Amino acid sequence: MYMKELFAPNAHPSRPVFAGMVAAQVFVLGLLWAFYPLQLFPSLGDVLRALGSLTTSQGLLQELWASMTTALQALAIGTGLALLISYLTALPFFRPIAYAATKMRYLTLTGLTFFMALLLNSGHQVKLSVLVFATTVYLVTGMTSVILTTTQEEMDHARTLGLGEWRSFFEVVVRGKLDLMLEVVRQNFAIIWTMITLVETLYQSEGGIGLLLYKQNRYLHLDGVLAIQLVILATGAAQDYGFGLLRRVFFPHAALAAAR
Repeated sequence: MYMKELFAPNAHPSRPVFAGMVAAQVFVLGLLWAFYPLQLFPSLGDVLRALGSLTTSQGLLQELWASMTTALQALAIGTGLALLISYLTALPFFRPIAYAATKMRYLTLTGLTFFMALLLNSGHQVKLSVLVFATTVYLVTGMTSVILTTTQEEMDHARTLGLGEWRSFFEVVVRGKLDLMLEVVRQNFAIIWTMITLVETLYQSEGGIGLLLYKQNRYLHLDGVLAIQLVILATGAAQDYGFGLLRRVFFPHAALAAAR
């Protein structure tokens, strides 16, 4: 019965069944890694020993915290800017700005850091500004796509209730789609973690998980590299779950629209 639920199309197994399936898959992968390691990757024992060494003697947790605070700061600033730019598309005058912002996501990191370094004084400001820029342009792309899903029927319904244009926009687009905006933020938070490790190798004065990863990679400590990558992956997965939890808590109605 339980196995049938796991292999039936569009099935929704109970949480205990699904959790048990995930635990079993992780356990099998762990066994394969422990007893049949690939030559390309360090063994599970080597990675665990490297993780212990990184934690106790190389400040892994402190570096992770430094990167996390910078990432959250960039996310907060970038989200505020992206919401402002996206909501201003209600006015035709600002739509070219939003359109230009969505295309700026194709700019390369090397060119950005060069110009930011000329404009700003400290390495922290450069690092933060690059992360904010990257976050903002990707968030604007997703947020404007959400706004464009607004139908004429939704706006007309608000107008029939006697709401003006600005109030209709606020109720339908701003309040009505906050849960989708939070989902856009959740999906794009990974971009910061992808870029922060690169930026921290360019500006090393403040440390960070990226600098620690760079040092391990530079000296070919593959077990340390993999250990740090797993820590980043676990941190990102936890933050991703946290955003999903926030959405379920503050916007419980969002789950009603999901397919069953």
